[in-house]
Amino acid sequence: MLESINKENKVNSVQPKYKGIFYPAPYILTGAGNPYGESWIAKTTKAPTNRELPWTKLEDAAAAKRKYPVLSGKLATPKFSGYCNEDAGWADASKTVSQLRDDCLELGHFLHCTIRGVKTLSGSMIQGDHFIVTAGAWMTGLVPMYNSTLVTAQVESAGDRSYIPSPPRIPPRERANFAPPDGEQRLRQGLVEMFPELGDRPFERLALCWYTDTPSGDFIMDYHPDYRSLFVGGAGSGHAFKFLPVLGEYMSQAIKKTLPCHLAKKWRFRKDYGSRGGPARRELQPLKRASFENLSCTLLLLSTAR
Repeated sequence: MLESINKENKVNSVQPKYKGIFYPAPYILTGAGNPYGESWIAKTTKAPTNRELPWTKLEDAAAAKRKYPVLSGKLATPKFSGYCNEDAGWADASKTVSQLRDDCLELGHFLHCTIRGVKTLSGSMIQGDHFIVTAGAWMTGLVPMYNSTLVTAQVESAGDRSYIPSPPRIPPRERANFAPPDGEQRLRQGLVEMFPELGDRPFERLALCWYTDTPSGDFIMDYHPDYRSLFVGGAGSGHAFKFLPVLGEYMSQAIKKTLPCHLAKKWRFRKDYGSRGGPARRELQPLKRASFENLSCTLLLLSTAR
């Protein structure tokens, strides 16, 4: 009881401007009951163990249901493997970045968005001396990335990634209500495993969440091997947001070439090919890809028309 009160007090003590950004939410993380799944669970629990943060191993689906009786599905039985983290939560990325910008302005820091070199749609060139590209999944369509990154996407709320041969063409602020049919099917299968009574309910919205993966899951913060004046920052591999408080500091050091040696080596521009762990990569079939790209183009035209 005391622990619950302390958690509530921590949330309520947050400054008003930061409310609505972080939401405490206990959760159960599971992996397939095979060597890969067991290894993945071991890796994900290693960090909280090293920092003496609490977590509870769940030996089977029955243990998960005893913890949260609302779970009515079979929960990936009989090969269930997982743990519970009651100190977890989620953060609103858009609100976080907006508030960080406002905090900088309040402290007297001015944000300058300067473009020193760009090729316009008309083909004209605006020259510059130095360039910094941090474009996420759009990166591969802007500069040669060789095979150092792989653009992927997954249906929201599911661990199902699809390989996208070309970067997204949807304007960044557009959220297309689109997902490959088999991705939606796997999303629904996951829902049925937890709450079968909701299995036939229509989804309010479906969307693809974009990633830029590297073979190791490490960032890229380095100058491009072909262009000494071009700095590349990105390759978040689906986990960059949680490093938001420190990314700017390290990015600045990388640009000035003052990163500690072990980080400069870790985040160098590589030419290896691959993708970090997760479900087997699936390439969108031509028909599905065409459907997605047609929708993307439509949204692009609508956005331009505004």
